[in-house]
Amino acid sequence: MKIRKIEPNGDLTPIGNKKSRFKRAFIILGSIVFISLFSLTGYVYYKKERKNICLGSDTKIYNTYKDAVVLIKHRYGYFAKIKGIEIQINEDEDAKEETIYGTGFFVNRKGNIVTNNHVLQPWNSSNEESEKVNSNIRNLRMKIASILTTDVSEDDYENFISRNWKTASVYDGDEGDDEGDDEGDYEDNGEANQESTGEDFVSSNDAETDTIKETTDIAAAIPVKEYVSKDDIEVYVKTIEIEVALHDSEGNWLSCEINKISEDSNIDLDLLQLTNHETPQSVENIVDLDNAVEDDQSLMPGQKAIMIGYPLGMDLAQTNSGIKVQLYNGQISKESDGNKIQYSITSTHGASGAPVFNECGYLIAVNFSGIDQVQGINFGIVAKHINDL
Repeated sequence: MKIRKIEPNGDLTPIGNKKSRFKRAFIILGSIVFISLFSLTGYVYYKKERKNICLGSDTKIYNTYKDAVVLIKHRYGYFAKIKGIEIQINEDEDAKEETIYGTGFFVNRKGNIVTNNHVLQPWNSSNEESEKVNSNIRNLRMKIASILTTDVSEDDYENFISRNWKTASVYDGDEGDDEGDDEGDYEDNGEANQESTGEDFVSSNDAETDTIKETTDIAAAIPVKEYVSKDDIEVYVKTIEIEVALHDSEGNWLSCEINKISEDSNIDLDLLQLTNHETPQSVENIVDLDNAVEDDQSLMPGQKAIMIGYPLGMDLAQTNSGIKVQLYNGQISKESDGNKIQYSITSTHGASGAPVFNECGYLIAVNFSGIDQVQGINFGIVAKHINDL
């Protein structure tokens, strides 16, 4: 006979049935915990096994990562800010808008792309380039100050500067003005030694004095223009637009923004991000940083090095069937110094920011420079520095 107890609502519930429900709930909860632990263990094991997978051939590495490597197009130019009004300067031969190409690669599903600092900030790529840019900035500032008058409305700054640019000068009026006057040297000859003849005598000095007075009066009648002070003019270089294109795309450019700039000038790495913060679904495999070789001292001369990138930018990338990424290989030719490593991969401009893999497809470096005069001598920032971003 089952014993029933009276519930507060007057129901009679078998005690055995209640215990049975507790038992079932406990079993279900235990099952959920077990499945979760099993799944987590399986995921950790999967990641560990995946890390140990060696792709083993150039073709497999290319097929795995070709969609993750992007062509970067960066447009930048010179700008002036005058009393808070920003305008772009395009009239000067030394300050034309520039477009450069580089390479980058996706490292997560949030649209983050690793590339070189000099792809995103080419005006800081070298001491020589920085000096050139700083010289241009000084000259542009002086030229604007030499033509822009205070009576020009702020809305007309851009048109006025464009119309009058040919008359602009790099002469800096604050550095000193010519001293002296234009009155000439005239001697006072005193009283005339000759007797008066009764006729009005007009000397040459009197005629010149009248001419000077007339010229001075005319000059005084011409209104003096005031020019905008150089202190109110700021000139700088900045990005106009950064876009990326995927392998096999038909020139469909995706908008990007700069996410992170390396704080170490010796580490030529930066981070881009798609403006929608989402890696395209067509990118099946990102470059897995969990597989990156962080012990760069283990990278020895003679080991294989494989680069996937876009040397020469659109010149080589553009084909009749869309944009195509390229693969180049070589060998590590010098041990790492802690920041960079040297390899014998053939490369040139446009491949900056390209990933460099070992024979298993593990990231070992990010390509950043080479020697123009000699092919097969190129350098990459070792992969361990990527995580610092």
